[in-house]
Amino acid sequence: MTVAEATPDFEQGRDDDRAFLGHPKGLGFLGFTEACERFSYYSMQTLLVLYMVNYLLVPGRMEKVVGLDWLNAHVYPGLSGQPLASAIFGTYTALVYATPILGGIIADKWLGRNVTLIVGGVLMAIGHFLMAIEPAFLFALLALLLGVGAFKGNIATQVGGLYGPNDLRRAMAFQIFYIFINASVIIAPLISGTLGQKVGWHYGFGCAGVVMVLGLVIYLSGQRYLPAEERRERASNESAVREKLTKDDWVCLVSLLLLIPVLAIALLTNQEIFNAYLVWGDQQFDLTLLNNTSSWLITVDATLSFSMLVAVAAFWKWWGKTRREPDEISKMIIGSVFTIAGGVCLFMAALTQPAGGKISLFWPIMFHLLNSIGFAHILPISLALFSKIAPKQITATVIGLYYLAFFAANAVVGYIGGLYSSLPTTTFWLIHIASASFGLVAFVIFKMVLGKRMTTGPREQAAALS
Repeated sequence: MTVAEATPDFEQGRDDDRAFLGHPKGLGFLGFTEACERFSYYSMQTLLVLYMVNYLLVPGRMEKVVGLDWLNAHVYPGLSGQPLASAIFGTYTALVYATPILGGIIADKWLGRNVTLIVGGVLMAIGHFLMAIEPAFLFALLALLLGVGAFKGNIATQVGGLYGPNDLRRAMAFQIFYIFINASVIIAPLISGTLGQKVGWHYGFGCAGVVMVLGLVIYLSGQRYLPAEERRERASNESAVREKLTKDDWVCLVSLLLLIPVLAIALLTNQEIFNAYLVWGDQQFDLTLLNNTSSWLITVDATLSFSMLVAVAAFWKWWGKTRREPDEISKMIIGSVFTIAGGVCLFMAALTQPAGGKISLFWPIMFHLLNSIGFAHILPISLALFSKIAPKQITATVIGLYYLAFFAANAVVGYIGGLYSSLPTTTFWLIHIASASFGLVAFVIFKMVLGKRMTTGPREQAAALS
């Protein structure tokens, strides 16, 4: 495979390159590029359901969308309005977690990370601008899906490539990288969400497209500071001897595979936030404190999620100084309790809504707070668990399988979100409480039945038996 050579300005793994906050200058370019991409993505994520429900999927407009009649007849038969919007959104967000697999294959086999990432950014920008052309709505979603797939999986690998194998700055680099991401998630609804809901939907999508173009400009301008792609020698790959999986490896692998559908169900409440929850908030919440802009609910959620990730990490660090820190599966059990409590807040909001009145923000804010604590105990902890006990020979593959939980969760949310219009709101949120309760029970069973297999990897288990 032919790949680009390193530019004279870049030397991979230079410990003396500290031009950006004590890190290589390339980290700054990658961080701002990722910030622009995540801004554009979460702008789209925030506006999409509201746009479909309140503007596009209404009589007189939806008939003009090319391909929607076929989609409505063969993929979503009989759906219209909010249920159809939730179904389309669920499919879109589910595929967001599948297309990076394709992007990785294209990068590895043909184009390389750099070119694939640039193509992905261009496709995303095109997708955002196509949203201004109502008949091209489905083509816009397709362009965005392919763009995210090409972009998402390839930029993070370049962050690691900035550092040599023994450079201790690598871990902090990824923390800085994620700060860029979280900042974008917080800011995007405030800017694009406000433009979309207060000025015009197309202004919100257009803003996302402009920022994505800006991200591409930043990325291209920093090429000389980015790592060159490694040449892969096919012969050496073919001659490499892969260690066979042991019995303990297989047990760990099967355990993780069984955990994937459990995670998918346990994540339903969290993944519903961009779907029916946002529609409910737009229609029924008293949003006076949020500038009467329902998309700002996403900023509230993102801010609390980021804060609780930091707070939970700090809490367990403090706890571990004097007491034994719980293992990963125990933390996921704790997280499920908080997720259930968050769902109860939504149930109480629906139950106590005054006749003909709006819902106070008290219950929604409590939901975001408690759900964010649950999020901090389940998502990063479950990823750590997968990376910890996955057989070393196939760790990358297992991590890829982990994201199938998000694919499945969003696909199911697309269906369940469609029930919002036909069920009592209290019943709708009871379904989500039940899904979190299922996760809690399943995690407890995993803890009881599999014991140490869920807390130690196969190598450690084998060592303990020897």
